[in-house]
Amino acid sequence: MLIHIVDDTVSNLMLFEQIVRRVANEIEVVCFSDPRQALEAGARTLPDLILVDYMMPGLNGHDYVRRIRALPDSRDVPIVMITASTERSVRQTALELGVTDFLAKPVDPSEMQVRVTNLLALRRSHLRLCDQNRWLAEEVRRATSAVVAREEELVLRLAKAAEFRDPETGLHILRMAHYSRLIAVGLGLSDDECELIFKAAPMHDVGKLGTPDGILLKPGRLTESEMAVMRRHPLIGHAILDGSSSRLVQFGAEIALTHHERYDGAGYPSGLRGEDIPLPGRIVAVADVFDALSSARPYKPAWPLEGARAFVTDQAGRHFDPRCVAAFLAAWDEVVMIHSRFTDPDHPAPLL
Repeated sequence: MLIHIVDDTVSNLMLFEQIVRRVANEIEVVCFSDPRQALEAGARTLPDLILVDYMMPGLNGHDYVRRIRALPDSRDVPIVMITASTERSVRQTALELGVTDFLAKPVDPSEMQVRVTNLLALRRSHLRLCDQNRWLAEEVRRATSAVVAREEELVLRLAKAAEFRDPETGLHILRMAHYSRLIAVGLGLSDDECELIFKAAPMHDVGKLGTPDGILLKPGRLTESEMAVMRRHPLIGHAILDGSSSRLVQFGAEIALTHHERYDGAGYPSGLRGEDIPLPGRIVAVADVFDALSSARPYKPAWPLEGARAFVTDQAGRHFDPRCVAAFLAAWDEVVMIHSRFTDPDHPAPLL
């Protein structure tokens, strides 16, 4: 425990130091005859207890306490003001500034020892409580991080489960998630929102878990009735994810429901138009369609990247939000890198 004694009279410093050192062996006492030097030392290393005289030239006890209390984490450091003044206003002002206790001059050694002992015990208890609170906060942070990590893993596995029922590769969800984040960044969304969209985008087609195999895996063109069933997968995905307390899953539910809406209102399932479509759905729509076009499927070859880019550009204001398209095209170099990084195998193993 570190104790600062501040008094402009050297004899007082010597006396107070001797008295305080009798309290315990594990304390360090530093004396200052100049309160300004005491403030500088306190700013470097905050003491655990301060004994300060009131009547000092240049900077009196009130001024010293006011400045020391302005230092970070100083509000809980006990301060004892030593004074011969009996004026009530002196003590009132000292208490308002944050003085903990008083000692009257001439100082009684026994009283000083008891007060120092009690205040040091109070300080030790406070420090132990702070350490415990920091430990608890760290444990909560670790536990929360573990929960979030498990949540994200389960979300990704759920997305992969949907992909296994669809004639696409699992790399599709990685590419379109990265494309979605590029668009979100380009739109100036916060880091937190960009990360949420990146992690929630893979859930866009989770509703295909509820689509019959005969429709989902049909090699030919779907009939109108079959297409109507297929177009229910956004509603199914939303039903699977809706009602969660997790913000990540809430984003996933919104994306699952709205990523097939069109900016011109011709999309499904609700025919939403323009900015009535939630922004995450508008973002994922661009990323999903672009990757679907630029990737090979059992029923079609991959479009060249420039061809898929031209389609997305042409559909700005019709299928897609023009702002999302502009953000996507502005990050074209990163788009090409993502497409190259997550390349589908030439001969993917059949899923069935």
